[in-house]
Amino acid sequence: MVFKRLRQATGVGGPAVDTVLADSDCRPGGHLEGRVQLVGGDHPVEVTQVALGLVTGVEVASGDSGYETTQQFGRAHVTGAFGLDPGQRYDVPFRFEVPWETPLTDLYGQRLPGVTMRLRTELEVARAVDQSDLDPVSVHPLPAQERLLEALLRLGFRFARAGVERGHLYGVHQTLPFYQEIEFLPAPSYAHAIDQLAVTFVTDPDRMRVVLEVDRRGGRFTEGGDAFGRFTVDHATVDRTDWAAQLDAWLRESLSRRGLLS
Repeated sequence: MVFKRLRQATGVGGPAVDTVLADSDCRPGGHLEGRVQLVGGDHPVEVTQVALGLVTGVEVASGDSGYETTQQFGRAHVTGAFGLDPGQRYDVPFRFEVPWETPLTDLYGQRLPGVTMRLRTELEVARAVDQSDLDPVSVHPLPAQERLLEALLRLGFRFARAGVERGHLYGVHQTLPFYQEIEFLPAPSYAHAIDQLAVTFVTDPDRMRVVLEVDRRGGRFTEGGDAFGRFTVDHATVDRTDWAAQLDAWLRESLSRRGLLS
């Protein structure tokens, strides 16, 4: 009897959890649908809740160095408490809302190196070790994000890397404690002035705030803690602008004003 209680307390012989997604592809502000499939273990349990959340890797600055860790966000309950008998099968359908600021993992059918995203299923069982399940998820850009990224590629910028950094951007309202940077090597016409261009999107249901930062020889260019440049794009009107021409004109004017481009 003591051994049986010990097994239960450590989760041995407890219920199994498996999440089946109808589609693992999504966009920021969209949703993921599927079913959480539970199978009872060798003893009856009281499930206190089933919850879902996205998990991504983040880079954390620490002094002159840094480290990588994981961050869960967008956590939501999909069911309350219920009993689960030995061997009993129980399915929980769900519709999980993907936060608007969720980092992108895929671009033009290719996985972005350096970015991971998984949907975590948490099964909380009373007086026992919790069980969980992790399923990979692909987050594709919104149309507004695609337009801006396509414009940079048309100008000759080349993708370098992507990463997610813990922290908040100066002067930009964020709902999540991290942001994504998508970094590009400069187009040939800018190569003598800058080393790298980093793009960050902070998106909500109506608009997208775009933050641009430039690395130049001697370090990243900032003024008073402010980013090199920022602007806002409305989802509804993004197709009305030639973004390649707009970005080219803006970059040239900004770099020339600071003496970085003749």
